Amino acid sequence: MRVSEAHAAESVAYFNTALGRLQDIWEEIGIPEEQRLKRTNDVHKHIKVLLDMMIAEDQDLKQQLQKNIESCQQELRVLCGELQLPPFEEEEGCTILQMEKNCRTRVEVMKEHKRQRMEELEALIAKDRQLCDIMCTAPFSIDQNSVPSVKRLKDYRVYLDNLTKEKELRHNEFVSTKEEIIACMNDLERHPETSFEMDVMCENEDAFYLSNDNIAALKLLLSQLQRRKAENELLCSRWRTQIKELWERLQVPQEEREALAEHMVNSKKKNLEALQAEVERLEVLKMQSMKSVIETIRAEIAVLWTKCFYSNEQQQAFSAYHDEDFTEELLSLHEAEVGHLKKYYEDHKELFEGVTKWQDNWNMYLELDRKANDPSRFTNRGGNLLKEEKRRAELQKGLPKFEKTLKVQIDSWEQEHNKNFLVNGQNFLEYVAQQWKDYHDEKEREKLERQLKKTKQTQEDMLYGTTMRTPTKRRIPGNPTPGKMRKINSSSTPSSFLNAGHGGTMCQTSTLKLPPSASKSQTLRTPGRGKTKRALDRNKENFSHIRNTPCGPRSQDTQDCTFTFSSVADSYSEFARDLTKAAKSTVMTGLLNSTVSHQ
Repeated sequence: MRVSEAHAAESVAYFNTALGRLQDIWEEIGIPEEQRLKRTNDVHKHIKVLLDMMIAEDQDLKQQLQKNIESCQQELRVLCGELQLPPFEEEEGCTILQMEKNCRTRVEVMKEHKRQRMEELEALIAKDRQLCDIMCTAPFSIDQNSVPSVKRLKDYRVYLDNLTKEKELRHNEFVSTKEEIIACMNDLERHPETSFEMDVMCENEDAFYLSNDNIAALKLLLSQLQRRKAENELLCSRWRTQIKELWERLQVPQEEREALAEHMVNSKKKNLEALQAEVERLEVLKMQSMKSVIETIRAEIAVLWTKCFYSNEQQQAFSAYHDEDFTEELLSLHEAEVGHLKKYYEDHKELFEGVTKWQDNWNMYLELDRKANDPSRFTNRGGNLLKEEKRRAELQKGLPKFEKTLKVQIDSWEQEHNKNFLVNGQNFLEYVAQQWKDYHDEKEREKLERQLKKTKQTQEDMLYGTTMRTPTKRRIPGNPTPGKMRKINSSSTPSSFLNAGHGGTMCQTSTLKLPPSASKSQTLRTPGRGKTKRALDRNKENFSHIRNTPCGPRSQDTQDCTFTFSSVADSYSEFARDLTKAAKSTVMTGLLNSTVSHQ
């Protein structure tokens, strides 16, 4: 049982109790029956009116609640449509009062959502207008009077975020470009001329419209200023180069050069004007000292010829180089030639530097090779000998590799330019091959000269008895010691004599090394060393063909003669015969026979 039903039962019981009490009171008072009936009707009427009134009020409340529910449901349908939300559905089993409360609460929530969306929309629209004004773009397409959806608001926010980032980028670009423009204008000493340039140079950076057209115009202005600045710098650079060349040609004092030091660095308008004035002044001086200028240019041309590896034929092609009529036309020809050579060198600078490096390494290799054949290098005490040998080995190994690298570069250049790359008037590889050939020919010539010199020395030793001394301290097995040699020599007669017919001069013959064949079978006997008359007679026969020739200073003809020995002592005959054959072969062909050894 509900509490309200219990209260109703109590009210009915209390009403019955109250009527019974009234009856008792009336009975005690003695009120007649007619008045009792009247009073009972009054009580009944009064209670009925009160209950009817309460029922009517509650019925009105019920109707009002139903009307409120209908109104809220209608408003909910509208709000759901505006907010693009699914329709609101009531829960089943709810009372009228609960239903009315739920509808009313739902309406209030939906209205709050609508208000928030509209406020956010207004804020986004205001921000959009601000950005559009600055960047000169069209506003975002959205209905300002309707409630936007959540997705639409999100898209609007993303769009404005991107637009804000773009605005920041343009602003930063504007600021940096403006700084560069200001710097260029300062360098060019130029002031704003157009309204756009004035807007750019305005201190208030926020007042500049960051539209695409303005940014493009800003970049165009900067490129124009930079191009003009670059032209000025290029012009200043040309004038500086021309000034330096004229300074060197005219031998301008250092004091006058230092006076222009500031303008030789900067490229502003005042520097440009100062450089132009200096060029004009130097041109006048050049015309006044034509001869010295041309001679200076010729020295410069000679240097460029060397750097460009010009051959004699290429140098002779410039006939004006030897012209002695110093005129302005001749000066122009020389200046044009200098310009041509400089351009030619710059176009092939990488190849020329490679060839120069090869030439330097080649010259160093030749110098080290020359030092390697110099006997005085063994007196070195500073360790340079080892360094030179190491460096010479590196160059000998590295030069062919470097030549291959240059060959690849030159082949690529020749294919690109469709012409040969010349060094001293010939192909580089041919030039290198010629250098190596000359080197090997020179080495072969030196070798032949040494062999011929050794042959002549051997002939002189055999003829005149010059003592040969070997640089080694080793003793030949079987030879007597120096002490014993002295004793033998001291006890024997002189080795050989030339009588008055021979100039009366005594010459001692040398102790020679036997050929391998002679040393195995016979004992070494030196002419003039024997103690028998027979040996002396044979020695005299050995020199019978030069009986009237003096043994003193000999002429060149005597040195070049081919000597023969008709007969020699027993063990010496074979060696003399081989030596005679070697001497003949050497005079004819310049080659030394293998039987002649040199210690």
